[in-house]
Amino acid sequence: MKRFLAALLILCLLLGLCACSAKKSRDLVFTTGGDQGTYFAFGGVMSQKISEVTDTKITAIASGGSKANIESLDAGDADFGFVQSDVMAYAYSGSRLFAETGAVSGFSVVAALYMEQVQIVTLNPDIKTVADLADRKVSIGASGSGVYFNAIDILSAYGLSEDDIKPTYQSFGDSAEALKDGQIDAAFVVAGAPTNAVTSLAATNPVYLVSLDDEHISALTASSPYYTKYVIPASVYNTPEDVSTVAVGAVVIARNDVKDADVYNFLSAVFNNADSLAHDKAKELDLAFAASVTDVPYHPGAVKFFAEKGFTVNG
Repeated sequence: MKRFLAALLILCLLLGLCACSAKKSRDLVFTTGGDQGTYFAFGGVMSQKISEVTDTKITAIASGGSKANIESLDAGDADFGFVQSDVMAYAYSGSRLFAETGAVSGFSVVAALYMEQVQIVTLNPDIKTVADLADRKVSIGASGSGVYFNAIDILSAYGLSEDDIKPTYQSFGDSAEALKDGQIDAAFVVAGAPTNAVTSLAATNPVYLVSLDDEHISALTASSPYYTKYVIPASVYNTPEDVSTVAVGAVVIARNDVKDADVYNFLSAVFNNADSLAHDKAKELDLAFAASVTDVPYHPGAVKFFAEKGFTVNG
C-alpha cells in the first residue's frame, strides 16, 4: 500500500510538472488585422523573429483590427495586439468607439512602430479631392472601426458627412475587389503604405490616391492632434505624383498581466534584429518614435527596455 501511495504521489507530481511545463510553453497570442493589411504581414514577421531568438513564443493571428484587438485583450483571448494610436486613445478614455462600453484600462503600451497613412484609393482619375467624393460610392471601413472614424474626420474637414456619400462598410481586401469590379468609386484604407490590398490592386490597374491640401491638413491636425501630415511617394504605388495625407501611429499593446520578460523579449528581438526582419516596415523602426506615446502608460517590461536604450517613458 505504501509503495502504491508513493507511486501515486510521484505520478501526481509528474503530472503537475507536465501541466506547468505546458502552461509555460503556451504560445502568446498576437492579434494583428485582416490578412490583406500591414498589421497581419508585419505581425507575422515579428512574431517569427521573437520566437526564433528568445524563449518567448508568439503566434500572430488575423483579426478584425484595432477595436477587436483591444476587446480580445480585455477578454483575455490575446496577449499582444496592434492598434491605431487614435483607437487606443478612444479605448483608454472611453470615447467614440468605446463610448457605450466604457473605458478599457487593462492594457499598456509596448511600442509605437510606424505611421499608418489614411489612403483614399480610387481607379478614377477624375476623383482628385475629398470634395469629389460627394454622391459617390465610397467604402469607409467596417461600421464603428478605426478606419470609419478616420473617414468621418476627413470628410468632416471638407464639409461632408456620411450622408453626403453613398457609403459601404468593407475591409481592405473587399474594398480592393469592389474597386476592381466597379462596385465602388473610392475606398478609405488606413494602414502602413505599401498595403497589400492596394499593392495587389495596383498590379493590374492604374491606382490613384486622393491628396489632402495643406489648409485642411492643418485644420485636421489642430482639432485632432493624433493625426500627422504624411507624404506618400509616387513610387509606392506608381501613382502620377506624390500624395499628401495624414497618418496615425501603429502601436503594439499588451495586457497588463503579460510577464515583463515577454514584453522585454518582444522589444529586444524586434529592435535588435530590425535589419533582418523581412518586411518594409522594419526600415521605419525608430527607438525615439517607439518611446513617444504619452497618453497611455507603457508596460513595465517596455519601461525596462527603453531605459536601457536611454529613453524615459510613461510607465
